[in-house]
Amino acid sequence: MSDTNIKDVVKEKYGQAALRVKSGGSACCGAVSGVERGCDPITSNLYNLTQTGQIPEEALLASLGCGNPTALAQLNAGEVVLDLGSGGGIDVLLSAKRVGPTGKAYGLDMTDEMLALANENKRKAGAENVEFLKGEIEHIPMPDNSVDVIISNCVINLSADKNAVLREAFRVLRPGGRFAVSDVVTRGEIAPEIRRNVLLWVGCVAGAMGDDEYRNKLSAAGFEQVDIEPTRVYGVEDAREFLAAEGVDVDAIAPQIDGKFMSAFVRAVKPAKDGAKPCCASGSCS
Repeated sequence: MSDTNIKDVVKEKYGQAALRVKSGGSACCGAVSGVERGCDPITSNLYNLTQTGQIPEEALLASLGCGNPTALAQLNAGEVVLDLGSGGGIDVLLSAKRVGPTGKAYGLDMTDEMLALANENKRKAGAENVEFLKGEIEHIPMPDNSVDVIISNCVINLSADKNAVLREAFRVLRPGGRFAVSDVVTRGEIAPEIRRNVLLWVGCVAGAMGDDEYRNKLSAAGFEQVDIEPTRVYGVEDAREFLAAEGVDVDAIAPQIDGKFMSAFVRAVKPAKDGAKPCCASGSCS
């Protein structure tokens, strides 16, 4: 699949998800409306009641992420946060509350329907320190050294040019800035057909990176202090229904799936210019 085709597929998927939410449903095909329900083991139960009580219900229903970067990233008052692939705006709105009125939370998305939904959620939330931008995560429409923290909720895995995404993230971060994203990651050797089927279940169009590959790409982009922390590890039982419907002998491939596909919190730091020891990816300095 070409880069252009991948972008078109992602746009269509997320555009349809936004329209389903606006019509009173959820972002997931076939899923019922309601904040207590998710699409599947990947997207369900990611946000606690304290967080969901702070945002419009439509922002939660539009979430197609696999993690909760706002719960794991240290965000400080007055900081500028950028969410790559912001969708309906859930992580932007939560981040805006964390950085407060002296800070700013930006969301970047390429899908018109999601941007419209996000701006409606911004209005409902009364968030004055939030701005949603149209653009691609491979070409971030922001100046160099303008952001303190970059977050993302399982969107980088959708990109066909992950090197470009990470280079752009490095460019817009200020020296000492933090990269703190949730993403789908694989571990170890996986047969191509198994990988294709499971990543189709996960929802990855272009595919997830292996953990070592992710570390290497972040380092190549210039990042330091790279760390990958698994937050949900998926087993064959999670995908059994989907894989069986695809004609896969689930029990036969179980050893090739269990423990090899996961959601993870990926952290890294852009080095400080002056050579001083930068803050770590969690935001605290030692």
